Amino acid sequence: MEKAGLALALGGGAARGWAHIGVLKVLDAAGIRPDIIAGTSIGAVVGGCYAAGKLDELENYARSLTLRSMIRQLDFTLPGSSFISGDRIARRLNQHLSHIRIEHLSPRFIAVATELGTGCEVWLNKGPLVPALQASYALPGILKPMRINGRWLMDGAFVNPVPVSVCRALGARYVIAVNLHNGMVSRSSHLPRQETVNAEEAYCDAVETASRGRLNPMRYLRRQLLGRKEQAPAITRVMLEAFNITQDRIARSRLAGDPPDLIVTPRLEGFGLFDFHKAGDAIARGEEIALRHIEDIVRAAKAAGAEARIAYPVAM
Repeated sequence: MEKAGLALALGGGAARGWAHIGVLKVLDAAGIRPDIIAGTSIGAVVGGCYAAGKLDELENYARSLTLRSMIRQLDFTLPGSSFISGDRIARRLNQHLSHIRIEHLSPRFIAVATELGTGCEVWLNKGPLVPALQASYALPGILKPMRINGRWLMDGAFVNPVPVSVCRALGARYVIAVNLHNGMVSRSSHLPRQETVNAEEAYCDAVETASRGRLNPMRYLRRQLLGRKEQAPAITRVMLEAFNITQDRIARSRLAGDPPDLIVTPRLEGFGLFDFHKAGDAIARGEEIALRHIEDIVRAAKAAGAEARIAYPVAM
């Protein structure tokens, strides 16, 4: 197979993935354009928008999000296979990407998903772009799985959180990985906060609420999903944190077995997986880490044959 040059592997990490925008902006300012982008989950969203020439639109959308507007995106659905249908998010993507097919993109783009039931790793490299992105970020229980070519697909981070192996398989000469984890869950997972809870008061409060029977169903659902400070963690937080721990462990294992030529890890301590309304800070962290590694990135681009396009030093 002919070597493809420079490849980017953009990892999953929910809201932390806005940092990918910052990394790509620095590369773009340096005149470095990868030949391949493989993305998982939010990495697929950012990578797909970049390959489609829509990174600016995605950045504008991300920066416009507030906590209130983000909650409005949560189109709750019961009963079903998820709490959120994701239709509002899909409509937003379709506004800019509905006409785009993956095989027509340049650079070459691949979204990673996981097949429900078998656990097979699926590489989506053909067909409409938006359904592929939806499949790659379909977090089980939160967002509904996508049916593509007769297969139900969900979040690719369950099998390949940072898809270096995809870039290698496609013949990349040099692979740069952007990993949104850095063992961040390992410290907190062993040091739970010490809190006391009056179980009797909590029980009485629940009974009183149920007996009144006047709680708005949608308000109750939001409370269950988003939680309240004085109560136990909400369903979404429990599921996201469990997924985060799993993703971190799988990423460590796969990166150790198939390391990239260069790994870039933004400092994202303090960013929750659901903090989509903090895009400005996450993007800045992505820019910061990319600028810190810019000399290594430039050398990687030269090694991959891209030196003629490099504008360095970078003006941001």
